[in-house]
Amino acid sequence: MPLTAEYITMAQPDRGIVEVYDSDAYLGDDEALRQSRTRVVAGNGYHLYLHSLQPDIPVQVTLRIWDAPQQASAEAEGTTAVSLESETGLLVVNQLTYGPAGEMSLPRPGVYEGHATWSGRAAAAAYHEAAMRRAVEEQWSPERIGNAWERCPTAEQYTLDLWFVRESEPEDEDEDDECPLDT
Repeated sequence: MPLTAEYITMAQPDRGIVEVYDSDAYLGDDEALRQSRTRVVAGNGYHLYLHSLQPDIPVQVTLRIWDAPQQASAEAEGTTAVSLESETGLLVVNQLTYGPAGEMSLPRPGVYEGHATWSGRAAAAAYHEAAMRRAVEEQWSPERIGNAWERCPTAEQYTLDLWFVRESEPEDEDEDDECPLDT
């Protein structure tokens, strides 16, 4: 069960969110975004939201493509099943305000299933909260706050382990070509 492809990038969880989506599925999904607040990772099939408990310290996002199903890491803080369809074969890791943190080319377009795991989430949030409290009390400069984020002792990480399950369903072109005035 070898690893087929792997991509790792750092992303700032602006407003507590990092997105992973097919390059043609850039429109968001408010319901999936709401679900990520309680499930940590949620999506609609084309778009996944990774929910951090803090908005400032960059998080590591790892996308791994396997040739067969894998077990979730027992060392993770949490895990959830995910499904992601990529008709283009190109996944985008996006930061809400700052734009794309990176892109990964998949071995082939299609539907991928797997699981998302995360670790360091609670520890990074606790560090962020303590640093912000000190920053207010001691009136830290923006530079000193930035230095505090760089010194976070715990890496917050999200890993998507995915494997190909099937080709994408072809779009019904007849529906797009129908003109309502023809009837």
